[in-house]
Amino acid sequence: MDKENKNAWLKYSDTKPVMEFAEDYRKFISQNKIERECVEFFTARAREHGYISLEEAKASGEKLKAGDRIYASAMGKIVAFFQIGKKSLENGMNILGAHIDSPRLDIKQNPLYEDNGLAMLDTHYYGGIKKYQWVALPLALHGVVAKKDGTVVKVVLGEDPKEGVFGVSDLLIHLSADQLEKRGNKVVEGEALNILVGSVPLKVPENSKQAKGGGAKNPVKENILKILKKKYGIEEADFLSAELEAVPAGEARNYGLDNSMIMAYGQDDKVCAYPSWRAIEDLPKTERTAVCLLVDKEEIGSVGATGMHSRFFENAVAEILNLCGGYSDLAVRRALANSNMLSSDVSAAFDPNYPEVMDKKNACFFCKGIALNKFTGSRGKSGSNDANAEYVAKVRKIFDGADASFQLCELGKVDQGGGGTIAYIMANYGMNVIDSGVGVLNMHAPWEITSKADIYESLKGYRAFLIEA
Repeated sequence: MDKENKNAWLKYSDTKPVMEFAEDYRKFISQNKIERECVEFFTARAREHGYISLEEAKASGEKLKAGDRIYASAMGKIVAFFQIGKKSLENGMNILGAHIDSPRLDIKQNPLYEDNGLAMLDTHYYGGIKKYQWVALPLALHGVVAKKDGTVVKVVLGEDPKEGVFGVSDLLIHLSADQLEKRGNKVVEGEALNILVGSVPLKVPENSKQAKGGGAKNPVKENILKILKKKYGIEEADFLSAELEAVPAGEARNYGLDNSMIMAYGQDDKVCAYPSWRAIEDLPKTERTAVCLLVDKEEIGSVGATGMHSRFFENAVAEILNLCGGYSDLAVRRALANSNMLSSDVSAAFDPNYPEVMDKKNACFFCKGIALNKFTGSRGKSGSNDANAEYVAKVRKIFDGADASFQLCELGKVDQGGGGTIAYIMANYGMNVIDSGVGVLNMHAPWEITSKADIYESLKGYRAFLIEA
């Protein structure tokens, strides 16, 4: 890496590979906006590349050998891909870990109601958002509805141009004098993020029993339920066991007059998850076992059965060790402690509109490659995994050897704020971990911006790490 850390675009004699990879990513993130969709996409691709499920591997009764490819998943929202290395798993793994959940509006369990002739859905926002950014915006619904008979209905509404989109209304400027006097975090309240979904009342036949009883009590709501019944076969009570997420509607777009950037929903952290998968997708045999770990719930503290705080990954490693013929509790501990990991998560890119929150000497800049954060956290590195100097040097050497542009940076000025990733959780096992991701503008906004050069450089760096670390 040049000490001046030049713009990565200047080193390309041919930008075609950069643009082609970025287009693959743009299509992926346009079609896979929630964690369930990501897991389904990645596991389908994995099977095309010779991966088999952990359950299939156990059923075969065969011992795993170098080059074998296994994946483990849980609840459709967390997945880990293992390519077995030549060395024993006890020697450690090279792990790329990213998260596939993103800030959004979750539909509540009793969401549908009618208010003065309008049908609405009640929501509870997920993750850290500026609530005022989610109004006056076209939204789509993604997720599943689980029915009592055991069937699970996949729902995608608002992405087909022939369908209507949804949204949260905003107060008109003409009547917003009081609203504009409020603090930014109070301009739009969480309980006001209600989604408008319909306005047509259900027509009741004139001579029907319902008509004689005065008609439908909430005719617009009843009409929405009728539509849902026809399209998906679901009843109002089925909302009780549904996971529906409201996300920005529409495809990711190329951004800039030079098409050098991408604007998309959910780039935190799918912009790291996608190159992490592509790095392992067609990897040659490696000395150490290579792993791509894609997790849920990072945006709300990595909690729950599909978050990094769960025992999912530890259990998967134990199962893999057992299939390799070397299981013991001590072997699992050694495999984890001897591992090297890149916590593949995004960083805040320098924004010329808001320079006051950044220390330019230690900021992440667009087009300068992978953002390495030795530490994250806030208030004196609280909640941070502070990577040790020797490991930082090792990662630098790997990236330089692969001609993968990178930069060392912090997430804003010392007392300005901060953030965290899954790095500190994995560091609890004693493994080496450092944050290594892509710079993002508009982070946690409905539409985030990234550099195509940075995405491509992350692919190069991640792949080299799986081979060399």
